[in-house]
Amino acid sequence: MNTRIFYLALLAFVLLGGPAQADGRVKVFILAGQSNMEGKAQNKLLEYQATNPKTADLFAHLRKDGEWITRDDVFINYLKRRGGLTIGYGSPNRTGVELELGTVLGDAFDEPVLLIKTAWGGHSLYKLFRSPSAGIPEERIQAEHEKLTEKTKKDNEKNNRDDPMPTVEGIRAEYGQSYRDMMTEVKVTLAELDTRFPALKGKTPELAGFVWFQGWNDQYNGAEVEYASNMEHFINDVRRDLKAPKLPFVIGVMGQNQSKPAKGAMLAVQEAQLAMEKVQGFRGNVRAVRTDTLVDKAAEARYPTWRENIEEWEKVGSDRPYHYLGSAIWFNRMGNAFADALMDLMDD
Repeated sequence: MNTRIFYLALLAFVLLGGPAQADGRVKVFILAGQSNMEGKAQNKLLEYQATNPKTADLFAHLRKDGEWITRDDVFINYLKRRGGLTIGYGSPNRTGVELELGTVLGDAFDEPVLLIKTAWGGHSLYKLFRSPSAGIPEERIQAEHEKLTEKTKKDNEKNNRDDPMPTVEGIRAEYGQSYRDMMTEVKVTLAELDTRFPALKGKTPELAGFVWFQGWNDQYNGAEVEYASNMEHFINDVRRDLKAPKLPFVIGVMGQNQSKPAKGAMLAVQEAQLAMEKVQGFRGNVRAVRTDTLVDKAAEARYPTWRENIEEWEKVGSDRPYHYLGSAIWFNRMGNAFADALMDLMDD
């Protein structure tokens, strides 16, 4: 080899830390929950507000030359969808907190960032996301079995059908199913990192944080009473199963009460989520972030008369109150706040 070429190659090797930075790392953040973690701000609303002079400044950092930026340093895996972070990684044709959250984290770290999102609408912490150490509520399962059996009998008689009767074993198997699916998705994504994300080939994944955004389906049938206990079990089990005992954990506190005080079961879930910061072993590594204080007041003001003023409504919102009004501004504010909380925990 030519001596000059040899020394140039050696210099590049030293500066880059080895061939293709093979010893580099990628910061991995897990996003989990139900429909609001899926993301419910319609893309057409983002498009409108990003080009409207009154709101364009709020989205300017997400766009370049009139188009949405697709990050080449922040990647996302949302079940069967994956790629560089941009709009549209929520429910179909929608966007969620991942857009702003990933943008903030990508700007903050020299290493590339990977978001692994596992979210399914309508899934409670009490049942489907129930983690192993929370145990199985056998009395509730027996009651559920009796209720479903009676319903199936009536439906069969009414419709002249012969549908099979539910079994206790089948009902019991549903408990924790989403927790198990979440863990499988995370582990498979990390195991297939090189093939799912060729740009990250050779990188070492580093679990850096977890964001939980859920709560609506735990307002029913007394599940709110157990929320604090189930949340504590969930955090401990996630850390144990991922072998990350101090994994920074951010909880997006229910905020569908908007500007009004929460009441009843919603208040109970909020208080349970907020209490996690004070649990022994969670202080300094768990943060609960209020979302009602981030409400998009323009969307909140127009929602009550949205049917009569549909054109004006579609300039600010795109869904129901339980989906944070489908407000792009509100989802972005929450994503930003979650990212800030993660970075605070990582600095502690």
